[in-house]
Amino acid sequence: MSRDDSDEAYVIGLCNQVLERTALTQHTFDWLLGDPAASGRRAKLPVDAFWPDYRLVVEYREIQHDQPVAHFDKPDRLTVSGVHRGEQRALYDARRDGQIPAHGLRLVVIRPADLDADRRGRLRRNRDTDLATVRTLLPRASDEGRVTDAFRRWLLSEGWTPVTPADRWTDIEAVRGEERLICEAKGRTSEKGVDADIAYGQLLRRMTDQTTTIRYALVLPTSSVKTAERVPLHVRRALRIDLYEVTDEDQVLSHPA
Repeated sequence: MSRDDSDEAYVIGLCNQVLERTALTQHTFDWLLGDPAASGRRAKLPVDAFWPDYRLVVEYREIQHDQPVAHFDKPDRLTVSGVHRGEQRALYDARRDGQIPAHGLRLVVIRPADLDADRRGRLRRNRDTDLATVRTLLPRASDEGRVTDAFRRWLLSEGWTPVTPADRWTDIEAVRGEERLICEAKGRTSEKGVDADIAYGQLLRRMTDQTTTIRYALVLPTSSVKTAERVPLHVRRALRIDLYEVTDEDQVLSHPA
């Protein structure tokens, strides 16, 4: 199958229709690089689709990005990173997840499970259903995207490394040494109380590991902080939930438990 006939091309076509712009496909940036080869050269890592007008990158990650598939992973061959292709794919996905927002771009990851797909991750190409889903994934303006991008940049400046979340519904996950931070982010909203309550509930569902080096974070715009602080400090402290405020100027302020 050619790239033009692939599921990736189909998904990008849906995005083009929603955004009413044509993406730059397999676009590269000077700052998004692979590991050095024996010669020392570092190849630029392409992204699936980039819309400069929206400062938006979309990655369509097929099933091999989330689970081992021998045909794609080539476990008997090592790459320039010294690992097989499956491990390198995960390494480079995490690099995209960290570097793209750190450079002021919004990243949206779409997976087969988001669309009408069979168990093997092949899209059935139910265009009407898939288009409706893509519309929900690609709002033209998202304050949550602004909050998330600003917080990712702050994490990098504080020595954290954003990683692919263990739970696909987690907004941001990052590691620093033995520490791990699992985050839920929200943007400006007219329903501050409802959104804060939902965010706390989402964090509670992520608490599947009792390791004390794991902390949880609620990342909010300034307008929602007081609402989130209605949960008493001693409760947030017991649950290891910190609050992070993203100001209108995209500065990050910490409100630790």
